[in-house]
Amino acid sequence: MSDVLHGWERGSFTAAGITRDTYRRGSGPGVVVVHEIPGITPKVAQFANDVVDAGFTVVMPSLVGTPGKDVSGPYLASSMAKVCIAKEFTHWALDSTSPIIGWLRALARSLHLEVGGPGVGAVGMCFSGGFALAMMVDDVMVAPVLSQPSLPFAIGGAARRADLNLSPDDRLVVAERAAAGCQVLGLRFTGDKLVGTRFDTLRELLGDAFIAVELPSSSPRDHSVLTEQRDEASVRRVIDFLGERLRRPG
Repeated sequence: MSDVLHGWERGSFTAAGITRDTYRRGSGPGVVVVHEIPGITPKVAQFANDVVDAGFTVVMPSLVGTPGKDVSGPYLASSMAKVCIAKEFTHWALDSTSPIIGWLRALARSLHLEVGGPGVGAVGMCFSGGFALAMMVDDVMVAPVLSQPSLPFAIGGAARRADLNLSPDDRLVVAERAAAGCQVLGLRFTGDKLVGTRFDTLRELLGDAFIAVELPSSSPRDHSVLTEQRDEASVRRVIDFLGERLRRPG
């Protein structure tokens, strides 16, 4: 195991016909941290360690890539290619929930059964950014965080740039949960073309339940709010949001 994952317990989880490795560390309320492309990089691990240090039990599934490996151009391309052909991810279709969501929902339920509390949180990034939103279909998900949500890939038209990677049925449940008081935290750089117009769609769907953190872009490369282009105030905002939602009586 890479040194950046020192102290993390490696395991695996099977549900919905899918098995993936997981990395776990910490104690307290549960949070599922889902990495971005290309995988669990050192900066993803750094963010996850910050969540652990704030008093949470964090589980990181490994969905693609080599855990602990540094970012590079070839590694990004290789992981992107694997995401594009993997049947677990809906990367082009509109109004569709990715199959991996069933597995993530089961993982979150399992974590909640073990650690208890009012529910669990989830942080998605980039291609997984919208996964936390889809996980809201389960009542156990009470602290969803969407960082630069980028599926389906925002190429080829306004509908794709606005799509939230949700089936119509899941979209309805998410809207109902938001209306009942489940807040959603979203983060992005304003110049990030991969996010498309999804923040507008989120405002329409969630209303006042959507909390948007929108950072001015200083470079065309600005994308990863919590990792590669890490914004410290945003990391703090995510941790505070998790604490507000997960440390309530319940």
